[in-house]
Amino acid sequence: QVQVVESGGGLVQAGGSLRLSCAASGRAFYAMGWFRQAPGKDREFVAAISSSGGRTYYADSVKGRFTISRDNAKNTVDLQMNSLKPEDTAVYYCAADKDSVGSSYTYGLSNRYDYWGQGTQVTVSS
Repeated sequence: QVQVVESGGGLVQAGGSLRLSCAASGRAFYAMGWFRQAPGKDREFVAAISSSGGRTYYADSVKGRFTISRDNAKNTVDLQMNSLKPEDTAVYYCAADKDSVGSSYTYGLSNRYDYWGQGTQVTVSS
């Protein structure tokens, strides 16, 4: 049974940090990504990482503040979030791609990913 489970969300003051973790199990996964959805807004891309971890991709809004990493031995993907802003408030979702091939242009597209977690809430107070 495939499972994608996020953890690590919470409430933090602006300027603070949080680390999200995603555990994926049940089959092999390749590209992994983080997306987020704020109230009243569409789901948007945050960060993604290739199967080897050698390539990472970020939305402009988080570049320089967030870092994505993975541990293939543990089947986990983490998102370190620093210098958090109130506009980072959202439900954060982990996404997993079951296909070993895919264009580098599609890492930021939600339809690339086949499995999704339930989401974890991140709230940044001003």
